[in-house]
Amino acid sequence: MKIHEQPLVLILAGGVGSRLNTLVHTRAKPAVPFGGIYRIIDFSLSNVMNSGMTHVGVLTQYKPLSLMHHLGTGEPWDFTGRTRGIKILPPRTGSLDSDWYKGTADAVRQNIDFIKSHPSKEVIILSGDHIYRMDIDDMLHFHHRKKADITIAMMVVPKEDIHQFGTGITDKDGRIIEWEEKPKVPRTNLASMGIYVFDTEYLLNLLEEDRKEADFGMHLIPKAIARDDVFAYPFHDYWRDVGTIQSYWQANMDLLNEDSGIAPESWGIRPNVDSSNTGFADFPPARFLPGCKCRKSMISAGCIIEGEVYNSVLAPGVRVGKGAIVRDSILLHNVVVGEQSRVDLAVIDKRCHISAESIVGYGDDKSTVNADFPTHLYTGITLIGKNSHIPGGYTIGRNCIVNTGASIDDFPENELKSGETVHTSENNF
Repeated sequence: MKIHEQPLVLILAGGVGSRLNTLVHTRAKPAVPFGGIYRIIDFSLSNVMNSGMTHVGVLTQYKPLSLMHHLGTGEPWDFTGRTRGIKILPPRTGSLDSDWYKGTADAVRQNIDFIKSHPSKEVIILSGDHIYRMDIDDMLHFHHRKKADITIAMMVVPKEDIHQFGTGITDKDGRIIEWEEKPKVPRTNLASMGIYVFDTEYLLNLLEEDRKEADFGMHLIPKAIARDDVFAYPFHDYWRDVGTIQSYWQANMDLLNEDSGIAPESWGIRPNVDSSNTGFADFPPARFLPGCKCRKSMISAGCIIEGEVYNSVLAPGVRVGKGAIVRDSILLHNVVVGEQSRVDLAVIDKRCHISAESIVGYGDDKSTVNADFPTHLYTGITLIGKNSHIPGGYTIGRNCIVNTGASIDDFPENELKSGETVHTSENNF
């Protein structure tokens, strides 16, 4: 069987991403919209495309329909043709939760037949839920120079965040000599980005050694470090795991700061403009009507601005009514902000309607965490789920959640106080 010169790329895109709360109620985390016109997975797909790699498998699992629709044939990222392609790889077993992928290594193990049917010298494993730019080809050359069995992309992160990552201690040559997965008391600030290069034969042997070992960071990487050649590839560019509401909001806000290091346009990040049921590829240019004000914001096609928008990211089709003010917020596709309404420090999902004279994000108290999800909303951000309708003249406080599909009748009388949640029959939380 012919060995392909190009490495095989596997993108892990099956995680639940539960800390994103209502944003992943109807979609997989990699399919969450970002930066107006993108989805999170567009960054990994574009990195692969820009690095000249052409054979890709996307491992899906949790609520995959919108992600599968977004990927389509892979044409937006040049993955169509006789010598290139993208393949969606769902779990191979039953429908019960216990049959799903049990970890990153188990996900790859269940697709060994796909790896063998696309023989290559190396397999590159990426995560589909990070915002970053990387020359993966450069990492591949590093892997070759070091004659490594495994190469792991790693970067320095603040020590207060290190407990979220796998960590490595390296020698002077960059070889990883010790490893800790999500340490409570870290001994290093060098964190794994969840990006790996494996020699293919080595990977297949490692996966077959113990079929009960489910995770790379928890199980297989420590074993490999103890006996084989595992190296850290140093990464120094912008990278953010947008796995929480706070980090998702911050990454969007970084787009508005020219010194942040994130620049999807100059990075060559491609969206699939035809995949959205909002049809934003056909929207007309944004319209800024007399009397409106916009400062330090991203306004997408199809938006109509009559009011004021400050330090915010607006996806296609958003309408901000006369006298309304939007500040420090992220509004996804086709959100309507009614006249004289206020939206402050909020993330509002697609097709929500904020009726006239309403307030979303009221008051100075950002310390009252959400009572139902205290680890999800605790910095003052209020989250409005898809297809929700906020009553006219209504007040919503800080760290609130309005679940997907909330109607006017679902809201308590007068106001939703800081830290409270509107539950609906459509939500699974």
